[in-house]
Amino acid sequence: MRSDVRSPSPLGSARRVARFTAVMYKPHYLLYGVLFVLALEGTAALVSQPVTPWRPGRGTILRIVVVAFVLLYLRMVDEQKDLDYDRVHNPDRPLVTGAVSAGELRAAMGVIAVGAIGASLALSVSSAVAIAAVLAYGVFLWALERRSAAVRDDILLNLVVTYPVQLLVAAYVLVSARDTGEVAAGWQTAAVVAIFAGAFLHFEFARKTAREERPAHLYSNQLGVAGSVAAILGFAALAVAVELALAQPWEFSGARAAVAWIPLVLLLIPAYGEWRFLRSDEPEHPVLPAVAFVLALYLALIAQALLCVT
Repeated sequence: MRSDVRSPSPLGSARRVARFTAVMYKPHYLLYGVLFVLALEGTAALVSQPVTPWRPGRGTILRIVVVAFVLLYLRMVDEQKDLDYDRVHNPDRPLVTGAVSAGELRAAMGVIAVGAIGASLALSVSSAVAIAAVLAYGVFLWALERRSAAVRDDILLNLVVTYPVQLLVAAYVLVSARDTGEVAAGWQTAAVVAIFAGAFLHFEFARKTAREERPAHLYSNQLGVAGSVAAILGFAALAVAVELALAQPWEFSGARAAVAWIPLVLLLIPAYGEWRFLRSDEPEHPVLPAVAFVLALYLALIAQALLCVT
C-alpha cells in the first residue's frame, strides 16, 4: 500500500481519492443529500405555490448532483481541518494513515468546485454564485479553525461558526429552485429553512452527547446531560412546529390531512430516543432514533409536497 501512496501518477491519486470516498463518504451521506434537496425544494414549493403541483424536474436532479458532490467536498475539508484531532481520537482515518494525501484531497476539491460551479451556472448565474459561497465558506472555516484555538476547542462556538455552511447549502437549493421556477420567492420560502435547521441540529446534538464527560468534543461536556437532552428534543420540536405552521395541515381533509399531520406523529421518535437514553445505562446517546427522525421527516415532507396541493 505504501508504494501506491507514493505513486505520483494521476491514476494512482484518483484511486486513492476513490478509496477515501468509499471509506469516508458513506451511502447514508448520499441518501441524506438526495432527501434533503427533494424535501427542501418540495416543502418550499408547497408553501410558496400551494395551488401549483410540485414535481421534481431537470433542475432538481442537477441540484441533487451538485449538493451530493459539495457534501463530499465539505467532507474533504473536515478531514484536513480535523487532522490533529483525528491523530489522537481517530487514528484509522485515511488522511491520518497516509492512505491519501492532503494534496490529493485538495486537487479533488478543485475538480469538484469547478464542476459544481459549472453545473450550477447551467441553472442560473445566482445558482453558481450561491454554490461558490458554500465552497468558499468551507475553506474559510478551515482557515479559521487553524488560526483560532477557541473555535477548534469550544464545541458550542465551533457549532456557531460551522453551522452556517448548512444554511448556505439550503440557500443554494432555494435560490436555484426559484430561478428555475419550482419555488416562488417569499417569506414562506425563507422560513422553510428553520425546519431543516431544527432537524439537523437535533441529529447533531444527539450524536455528540454522552452520559459522562469525556476528552472528545461533546455538547454534553458543556451543557450536561439534561441540557443536551433538552436541546435534542427542542430542535426536533422546532422543526415540526415550523413545518405545521407553514404547511397548515388543518386546511386539508381525508388522505391529504393524514399525510400532512405525519410530522407531528414523528415527534414520538425523539421522545423515545430520550426515554431510552435516560432510563438505560448506555454510555452514549443512541444515534439511530435521531437518524430515523430526520429521514422519516424528510420522506414525509416529500410525500406532503407531492400530494397536498390546495
